[in-house]
Amino acid sequence: MKEIVKKRTEISDSIKYAGFDDTELRIFESQYPVEGISYNSYVILDEKICIMDTVDPRGTEAFFENLKELLGEKKPSYLVIDHMEPDHAANIEKLALLYPDMELVGTAAAGKMLSQFFETNLQGRFRAVKEGETLSLGNHTLQFFTAPMVHWPEVMVTYEQTEKVLFSADAFGTFGALENDEEWIADSSHYYFNIVGKYGPQVQALLKKAAGLDISVIAPLHGPVHKDDIAFIVDKYDTWSSYIPDRKGIFMPYASIHGNTKKAVLEFAKELEKAGETVVTMDLTEEDVSEAVEQAFLYDRMILASSTYDLEIFPPMNDLLHHLKIKNFKNRKVGIIENGSWAPMAAKKMREYLDAMENITIAEPVITIRSARKPSDGESFKALAEAMR
Repeated sequence: MKEIVKKRTEISDSIKYAGFDDTELRIFESQYPVEGISYNSYVILDEKICIMDTVDPRGTEAFFENLKELLGEKKPSYLVIDHMEPDHAANIEKLALLYPDMELVGTAAAGKMLSQFFETNLQGRFRAVKEGETLSLGNHTLQFFTAPMVHWPEVMVTYEQTEKVLFSADAFGTFGALENDEEWIADSSHYYFNIVGKYGPQVQALLKKAAGLDISVIAPLHGPVHKDDIAFIVDKYDTWSSYIPDRKGIFMPYASIHGNTKKAVLEFAKELEKAGETVVTMDLTEEDVSEAVEQAFLYDRMILASSTYDLEIFPPMNDLLHHLKIKNFKNRKVGIIENGSWAPMAAKKMREYLDAMENITIAEPVITIRSARKPSDGESFKALAEAMR
């Protein structure tokens, strides 16, 4: 375990990090661009030793080396399974075979998933725990709270009562390798809106449970351990899961085929900035859609600009709108700019997406560019700027 990993995952003398910091991963879940990611596992050293989750297959060797270093000849009594997704649960079977007397602990839903992922019959070694149930390790006591659909149905979080540690599963997780040792909040919002963000009401339910606990440490399954910044990250999660904008400004993603739509957007962005607006533009043909999803949720307003393509939305913009729809994008004011040389249809199709979302206000006028922005279009852009205030 490298020093930087120890620094960002250190909990106490009796609660140790056993995870894997994957510095080489560039695509997470086969879709999200990342600069690495950590797969966190923890070991509670007590009269009865407890391992908190396992790691992704990419980290199997490192995980078992860490356990050997931490445990020596000692054997764990329990493996707590907070989440059954393979990036955390992949090594359950190997661990169970290595320690045949170790009991597996999780929700009933997690127990049912064991046979879906593993050939070994582990049901006889599985203990299903209920909401609020406790498990004593000696000096440490674990208490379990269900967190269904944050972001899988079997999820629970585990609160260690003595040292006041919340093992939070994927909640409060962060993209990026721990070795990067960079400011984590941007990686956290990128992670939240793309992985967890669809399930705002379920996150709110979990936050209400956490509010009743005295928490000194949050130990997620991805990213750094939180200590001094607990109030900050909890406040962010409360904002994000309430679908409240994190910041004031206009996000302007655009999908341009030959550059004329892009030129119109960048010119409009300068005009908005001169009027005092904070504006963030993004070329959807160059940036990953997950980055655009994050920015759309962060800002209180958005202006979409797309060329027409085969009487539809140019695919990069269509991809963004599809993702926003399935992530429950809501509670925003949105402007629309379309471009079409002979049969502009992008605005109509974009509006169809937006009309299917909750509490979306479409600003008027909807602007139609014919091939390229011209001086005669200036009044329409001024009117849209006014409508976006």
